[in-house]
Amino acid sequence: MMKEPFLDQFFMQEALKQAQAAFEEDEVPVGAIITFENKIIAKAYNQVETLKDPTAHAEMIAITQAANSLSSKWLSNCSLYVTIEPCSMCAGALVLSRIKRIFFGAADPKTGACGSINNIACHDQLNHKIELHQGLLADDCSHLMSSFFKQKRKTSYRNRL
Repeated sequence: MMKEPFLDQFFMQEALKQAQAAFEEDEVPVGAIITFENKIIAKAYNQVETLKDPTAHAEMIAITQAANSLSSKWLSNCSLYVTIEPCSMCAGALVLSRIKRIFFGAADPKTGACGSINNIACHDQLNHKIELHQGLLADDCSHLMSSFFKQKRKTSYRNRL
């Protein structure tokens, strides 16, 4: 069987593929994978613009897919691999789903709710705490995000000319 760090990197690479799909659809490039027993049971990317839905974050879509896959509202023995630190909405939903672990690539200093701004995932007053792993393939995740916004700024500048 594969060693855990290799497997974790493999799953984050799969999340990066989802983020790349979002990038190609002009969505903020966030990708998410949920695993159960070392198998992928959900794959998603941001679809906020496509669906005109502010809740259509990669994590939210993946939670729904995983719950459907397991026929359960609880994701107790599942892991989430996501390219960017979850926001407060997603972290709250992940706590409610009782997911076991979150692996995220890049921290999000503006909206991150797994340690950057606050830590909903491990809040002492909530009934569930999530095991957090930060920085998995962080450079690749950050690069994709910064490339997206660099391209958006360039397009915006050209449109003003």
